Amino acid sequence: MSLIRNVTISGASGDLGTPVLNALIESNDFNITVLTRHSSKAQFPATVRVIPVDYSSVSELTTALAGQDAVISTITTAAIESQSTLIDAALAAGVKRFIPSEFSADVGNPKAATLPVYESKIAVHQILQAKAAENPAFTYTLIRHGPFLDWALAAGFFFDFRSDTPAFYDGGDRPFSTTTLATIGKAVVAVLKHFDETKNRPVYLHDLVTTQRQIYAIVQKLAPERKWSPVDVSTAELEVKGRQGWTGVPDLQSVVGLLCRAVFAEGYGGEFKDVDNELLGLGFKTEAELEAVVKTVLGDSL
Repeated sequence: MSLIRNVTISGASGDLGTPVLNALIESNDFNITVLTRHSSKAQFPATVRVIPVDYSSVSELTTALAGQDAVISTITTAAIESQSTLIDAALAAGVKRFIPSEFSADVGNPKAATLPVYESKIAVHQILQAKAAENPAFTYTLIRHGPFLDWALAAGFFFDFRSDTPAFYDGGDRPFSTTTLATIGKAVVAVLKHFDETKNRPVYLHDLVTTQRQIYAIVQKLAPERKWSPVDVSTAELEVKGRQGWTGVPDLQSVVGLLCRAVFAEGYGGEFKDVDNELLGLGFKTEAELEAVVKTVLGDSL
């Protein structure tokens, strides 16, 4: 019998929260509760319980989490205060497993960990590690999967198809791990089902390893009449500019530049060498499946 039956998810209406919620529902293995802000207008399936909460109130969150076995946070990691409060409430409510809003590249890589874009994630790690050390019944799992394959394609992160001169970061041939949102949802379900094996550690997964140039070749095949002239962009220079822009409220350009450094730069852990796909019961996508994803996401935009 699974240790996890009652699951609460926060941020369930977002780009990541929606596929995670869908995977939980489709598994048919959990009683699901969704936390929303009091001001939220989001709508959810009738099969889930919805509880509006004040994320700044530990007592209100603790009441909402009563009887829950696991909490999944897909709220933005910039909202460190909300996650900290949610962790305190989960601990007070007797929650067994907390999955924070990690969902990223390899934050554990020593070089990537120095990037300010990951400061809030690392702060959450430190909170979880301390709470778990003090309270053995409280555990956590960090989920790392590289950039969202489908989302990043649509956003032009891997290849800016909207530009005549898209960027090849550090040459464009650096291998990196990437995963679709649907696979990430399945991974969350698998983590909950493999309670002991995923306890108090990062879990790594990917659908595949690819490069910018491989994606570019697929795009060229799908749109042979289009012409692009890629230009080389240094991720080292992006890091310098990103750090300079990381004052007050960081601008989007700084955030993207630092993420590019984490994903595409040599030595920053963009390519996962060891993954937990087998443990989680996840396969890998083939080159043909990668091409199908690119066609599905970009087909009408090229």
